[in-house]
Amino acid sequence: MRQKPPEPLGSEITSESLYLRRRELLKSAALFTGTAAAVGTGLQLLSNRPTGGGTPLLATPGEAPKVVRPRGPYDTDERATSYEDATTYNNFYEFGLDKGEPAENAHTLKPRPWTVVIDGEVHKPQRVDMDTLQSWFPLEERVYRMRCVEAWSMVIPWLGFPLAGLLRRVEPTGKAKFVSFTTLKDPEQMPGQKYPVLDWPYVEGLRLDEALHPLTMLAVGMYGRVLPNQNGAPLRLVVPWKYGFKGIKSIVRITLTEKQPPTTWSRSNPREYGFYANVNPEVAHPRWSQASERRIGELRRRPTLPFNGYAEQVASLYTGLDLRRHF
Repeated sequence: MRQKPPEPLGSEITSESLYLRRRELLKSAALFTGTAAAVGTGLQLLSNRPTGGGTPLLATPGEAPKVVRPRGPYDTDERATSYEDATTYNNFYEFGLDKGEPAENAHTLKPRPWTVVIDGEVHKPQRVDMDTLQSWFPLEERVYRMRCVEAWSMVIPWLGFPLAGLLRRVEPTGKAKFVSFTTLKDPEQMPGQKYPVLDWPYVEGLRLDEALHPLTMLAVGMYGRVLPNQNGAPLRLVVPWKYGFKGIKSIVRITLTEKQPPTTWSRSNPREYGFYANVNPEVAHPRWSQASERRIGELRRRPTLPFNGYAEQVASLYTGLDLRRHF
């Protein structure tokens, strides 16, 4: 048997239990036919809506961004990953386990009509349709690093708005300490949910102070275009100092809680995937090192940056916390 290398070599890495079930999912490939299509007709209503702040207008898939603007205070100065790579190399198990399957299979998702529930420990719970939700906030473009727990990375220009704005709008109660996020559960739209590779629906969570941090955003687009289905349309979480699995996709519920919410990967394999999931080159994954990463589109590996390069902005959130224990 060939010995497993100490670090990933850019291959598709999943947990061992999911890999063992991979052949079962591949047998159902006939259910996952078709190619990635433009997102629903409703999203095209966004294509001509001004976003304010000098940011690009949100174009439909296949169109170029309307405006190229100077980089802002939250942006990395690194070269962005190509749009093609960022939209065809994805983890989204609701549409398949291989990296290319979400782009091939996510045409079954219908991102309009779409409603989001914001509830729990809030004074003003809401059930709001996606277009209304988006109308509440001007869109901002943020060019962020994205680091997958599998030791590969990208640089992506996201379009969205700070999560803090939405949370303040619903007025958290004094009991609110955490925020839980839930993905759509609909096996007809997300055929991968027909198989128990994870405990569906996908759930993620943040501490309230993490959720309120100005770097944390809800994305509705990328590269000046509406968010493709395979990248989490119509609404996904972006937390750039954490591993990518924290960036939950296709959100339908945001719940503020007093206690730390159980999250999908932490339930599935707590030894490998912690609740915090802060990018940390000093804490290895049990099956590979996190000291370096492979940037998609590049040949050589590069050193992993603490907190994915955002330590100056976020390290103070974890003062006194043992990051090896609370990984």
